[in-house]
Amino acid sequence: MGADKLLIHLNQIFCPIDKGHPLYGAEMSEATIIEDGYIAVKDGKILSVGSGEPPKELICAATEQIDCTGKIATPGLIDSHTHLVYGGSREHEFAKKINGVSYLDILKQGGGILNTVNATRAASYDNLYQKSEKLLDKMIIHGVTTVEAKSGYGLNWEVEKRQLEVVKALNTAHPIDLVSTFMAAHAVPPEYQADREGYITLMIEEMLPKVKAENLAEFCDVFCEEGVFTAAESHQILAAAKALGLKLKIHADEIEPIGGVDVAAALQTTSAEHLMAATDEGIKKMSQSKVIGNLLPGTTFSLMKDTYAPAKKMMAEGMALTLSTDSNPGSCPTANMQFIMQLGCFAMQMTPIQVLNAVTINAAYCVDQATTIGSFDKGKLADITLFDAPNIDYPLYFFATNLVTDVYKNGQLVVKDRQLV
Repeated sequence: MGADKLLIHLNQIFCPIDKGHPLYGAEMSEATIIEDGYIAVKDGKILSVGSGEPPKELICAATEQIDCTGKIATPGLIDSHTHLVYGGSREHEFAKKINGVSYLDILKQGGGILNTVNATRAASYDNLYQKSEKLLDKMIIHGVTTVEAKSGYGLNWEVEKRQLEVVKALNTAHPIDLVSTFMAAHAVPPEYQADREGYITLMIEEMLPKVKAENLAEFCDVFCEEGVFTAAESHQILAAAKALGLKLKIHADEIEPIGGVDVAAALQTTSAEHLMAATDEGIKKMSQSKVIGNLLPGTTFSLMKDTYAPAKKMMAEGMALTLSTDSNPGSCPTANMQFIMQLGCFAMQMTPIQVLNAVTINAAYCVDQATTIGSFDKGKLADITLFDAPNIDYPLYFFATNLVTDVYKNGQLVVKDRQLV
C-alpha cells in the first residue's frame, strides 16, 4: 500500500511509547529515537515510521516524497491548558507586578480575572472569534496541533456560552483541534460577591446542565485557591459535573495548598493544574490516584516567582506530568509552547525526553485524546511537527527561539517555513 506522503531523511524522530496509559514516573524517561528516519502518511494518518530508506511497498506513483534533511520530527505538540477566548488585555497591570503587587492582591483590587471578565462581557462574538483565531495562528506556527480551551471569563451563562461557542466554531474552522472545558468557576462575579452560594447554585443547577445538553464542553474545571473557591466548594461543583458525565480538571495548589489536590484525588480528576505549592503529601495522593500533574512553568515565570512546581519530586513519586502554556491575558500571556518546554528543562530540571513526552503522549491523555494523537503509532492522526535541529535535545537547549519550520495536521501541510499555508 503506497503512502500519500513520505517524510524522509529526518535527522531524528522522537517516538513516544504509548503504553495504553500516561507515562508515570520513570516511564517519562523512556522513548524511541529513530535516526535517519522516515514517516509514511496515508489518508491523513500514520502508516509507518522507520529508519533508512523506506520500503518499496510504501512508494507508488502518487507518493509525495519530502526531503527533511537537517530536521527532526515529533508528534504535533499538545497544549493541554489554555484560556484561549477572552476580551481585552492586562498589560496595564504589568508595572504593578514588577513593583511586587501579588496576583491575589491585584484580584482584590478589581483587576486580574475580573478585569478580563469585564472586557469579555463587552466583547462581541466576532471580536472574540477573531482574537482567538489570531492566537491559534501563533500557536500552530510554534508547533502546536491540539489545544485545550477553557471558558471562565464570562461568569454568567450568556458570555460563558459565547466563549464555548467560539471554541466550537474554531474547532471546525481552524487546523488546530480544540478540546473545550467549562470553567465558570474561575472567580465569583461582582454581582454575586455577597452571595457565593447563589453563584455556585447557578452553576450547578442551570449552567452545567445546559453545557451538557448543548454539548459545549468535554471537561469542567474549577479554580480552587485562597480567595476564589474553597476545596469544599470545588468538590461540590466538580461532583455535579461528574454526575452529568463531564470529565474533570482542577486548578490546585497554584499559590496556596488549600486542599485542591485532595479534591483531585477524591474525584479522580483527569488532571490537576499548576501545583506550584503542592506538598509532599499532596504529591503522594495524586500519584496514588493516578491524577496527571499539568505543570505551567510560564505562569511562575510571568508572575516573577521562583515557585516552580517540583517536577523531579513528582516523577520520583511516580506521577505522570504534562506541560502547558496556560496561555491567558494576565498571568501567562504567551503562545510559545517551545518556551514552556524550555522552562521545563531550565527551571524544573526535566530532561528533553521527559519534556517531549509531557507535551505529546501525556498531554494526549490529559485531554483524553490518546487513541488518536500523541504518538506515531500506526493509525493515529498524522500530526507532525518538524524542527530545524540536529537532534531532539537541541530545541530544548537553544532557548527562546522558534525552531519549528513545518507542521502537518491530519497529514496536510499547514505551516511551511514558519508561515501559515
